[in-house]
Amino acid sequence: MPEMPLHFRSGDQTLAGTLTTPDGEGPHPAALLVPGSGPVDRDSNHRRMRLDITRQLSDALVAAGIATFRYDKRGVGESTGRFRAAGFTDNVDDARAALEALAAVPEVDPGALTVVGHSEGALIATVLAAHTTLPVAGVVLLSGSATPGEELLRWQAARIAPTLPKPVRVMLRLLRTDLEARVAKNHAKVKATTTDEARVDGVRINARWTREFMAYDPRPDLGRIAVPVLAVTGGKDVQTDPADLHAIADLVRGPVETHEVPDVSHLLRSQDGPASVNGYKKEIRRPVDKRVLELVVAWVRRHASLGAAEAS
Repeated sequence: MPEMPLHFRSGDQTLAGTLTTPDGEGPHPAALLVPGSGPVDRDSNHRRMRLDITRQLSDALVAAGIATFRYDKRGVGESTGRFRAAGFTDNVDDARAALEALAAVPEVDPGALTVVGHSEGALIATVLAAHTTLPVAGVVLLSGSATPGEELLRWQAARIAPTLPKPVRVMLRLLRTDLEARVAKNHAKVKATTTDEARVDGVRINARWTREFMAYDPRPDLGRIAVPVLAVTGGKDVQTDPADLHAIADLVRGPVETHEVPDVSHLLRSQDGPASVNGYKKEIRRPVDKRVLELVVAWVRRHASLGAAEAS
């Protein structure tokens, strides 16, 4: 699997990534891999948590004959810029520039491009599929959402609060702290900011990204998508509502295939016991669930071939 560095410009920033191609003659069908939220690199790795999602997706796709391109987000790895200054719209612009750079690579068939996004990356893939002028053959939404951002964050708080460790729940009760109410209060504080960064509850956050994420409603863009869509969410996802798979199927104009994979978390790994964020550190020692990889690979191979046939 030949790997080569690929740099591209997005606005006034230079982002870096890795193009991986299958063995043999090109041009190859290709997939842009868009990572989830946070300061993660081209492999979806954070300095505190190695998720490795885009790396494992890349390995599986390349083994099946699909070239891949994955990249470092702004201010991470070899990419320039400051992560905390980047908004959701900047991340969309970066992914669009990455897709354009991928389409221009001689080893890649520009008529057989798919976009595979996880979590925030799935939202970004939604925007690209709704608005890009490139001939995208299909889109894969992993842990994708059909819920407005602020509503989704409230849903997360409601789902996560009961799964917190017992000592934390006891402390919250002693302090008479309603986690959902506190989240709503913090949202109001963030919406009142105008800067890229701000301190909320003593923590420095990317305020611009949070404002833009909360304001983004994916439903209009989902309704604009006419290309095929694969949407996969784990049955134990407490960060994205698995029920949104039904909304995605109803909204998208093109052919849609949805799968709720049992016992899989937001990290696309199998999860033991009740749905919770508590097991994430244990889960990441496992590979991405084989069922998820098989669904993605089979679907991308099928639709990349259809896209190439339509473009020829």
